[in-house]
Amino acid sequence: MMALSRRQLRVHKPDDLRMDEMALPELTGADALIRVAACGICGSDLGYLSKGGMRGPSDTPLSLGHEFAGVIEQVGNQVCGLHPGMRVVVNPDDNLIGGGGPEGGFSEWVLVRQARAGSNIHPIPDHLPFELAALTEPLSVSLHGVNRARVTPQSKVVIYGAGVIGLGIVIGLRRRGVRDIVVVDRQQERLEMARHLGASATINPGSEDLRATLGKLHGESQKYGFPMVNTDIFIDAAGAGSLLQQTVEMCRSGTRIVIVAVYRQPVAIDMVMVMAKEIELTGSIAYPDDEFQEVIGMLGKGEVDTSTLITHRFPFDQAMAAFAQAKDTASALKVMVSIDEG
Repeated sequence: MMALSRRQLRVHKPDDLRMDEMALPELTGADALIRVAACGICGSDLGYLSKGGMRGPSDTPLSLGHEFAGVIEQVGNQVCGLHPGMRVVVNPDDNLIGGGGPEGGFSEWVLVRQARAGSNIHPIPDHLPFELAALTEPLSVSLHGVNRARVTPQSKVVIYGAGVIGLGIVIGLRRRGVRDIVVVDRQQERLEMARHLGASATINPGSEDLRATLGKLHGESQKYGFPMVNTDIFIDAAGAGSLLQQTVEMCRSGTRIVIVAVYRQPVAIDMVMVMAKEIELTGSIAYPDDEFQEVIGMLGKGEVDTSTLITHRFPFDQAMAAFAQAKDTASALKVMVSIDEG
């Protein structure tokens, strides 16, 4: 018999995370109810918790969790191509799941309104573990950044940040045939992971001069008297404002800079330099359905060992400890919470 309530992690105010007992929402004809098996903690979840909500505290607590996989429990009579017992991952965008809507993946059940197979709900192979399937969302963010960069196999690419998104970008670049991949991060363990996944070089700006090292790796040139490094594309998955300005100063003419990171504050950029060098600044957020499906295919085929991205695992009863661990970015990459793997 179905429960009438569910536990749901919600942010009430800054650094106030609670496990709330909530009534199950009513299923209508176009909806699907998902029993959540696993949900990953994203950096944005930590940001929302710190701020007390999407943009700060509000009258309505914020439901957390958008990186999740599970099993369909029920479907409405208007839903096509989906059925109870089907193993799935959910594209959270349509329903703002874990992003301002009433639903969040850190819950025993999630209601997906206007459920559509291949759009906001995607079947996964039976052999794919739920915790790996839950990586579909962040790896799709990474893949979209790669696609926005319009790379070719000959591109010389620099990635700022070796968190899960940055490491996912390494994976995406390799799948697009790119081999000249430089990853920049201050944590040596993450740089080692980047090399393991296919980065050709790594730079720790805490101990190396970023510009000088890139000049050695990618070559140098000048235009209008500006000394430049010959990197073709920079993909920012770090969100460090000073680093972005440094990139504008040192990059070559025609460089493309793709912003995948979430900046919490406005950043000052020398727009004269952007104009003079004809720099392309490109934003990247979320993912279309075909990229989501491409990542599921990659995970299902086991093309890359993505299990190494998951550094810590917790049961749902220890969700508070899981979030505490996720805040320790010196040791944690992806912290995965097991909710009900059946």
